[in-house]
Amino acid sequence: MRQIFIGLALIGCGSAAVAAPIEGRWTNPKRNVIIQVAPCGGAYCGKVAWASDKAKATARKGGTPTLVGAQLMSGFRPDGNGAYRGRAYDPKRGLHGTATIRPVGENSMEVRGCAFMGILCKTQRWTRVS
Repeated sequence: MRQIFIGLALIGCGSAAVAAPIEGRWTNPKRNVIIQVAPCGGAYCGKVAWASDKAKATARKGGTPTLVGAQLMSGFRPDGNGAYRGRAYDPKRGLHGTATIRPVGENSMEVRGCAFMGILCKTQRWTRVS
């Protein structure tokens, strides 16, 4: 579950002025979680649409009893540099943080997560699920 948060929390800045759409279903590199990203309140939010049994068990240990349906992304808006910025939640640790997502083509997006005030960061590439 750490990778869900890190995968959703802060991404590095880029160059494109208009952000490509992020609406849809996305999976992390381990393919143990699928997030449904949809419009919500003038921004984009993401809820867990599917999770492996292992991911569900890890989330329960971290204090998130029901992973499927949990909102892990909120308030994502275009940042003017080709990315989206918002908030993310790590169900394994109960942590909230800032997040940035950068679309890379139609079926991929780089997601960079930073925890502990930006000291610990990791970037992942999520892929679109049909």
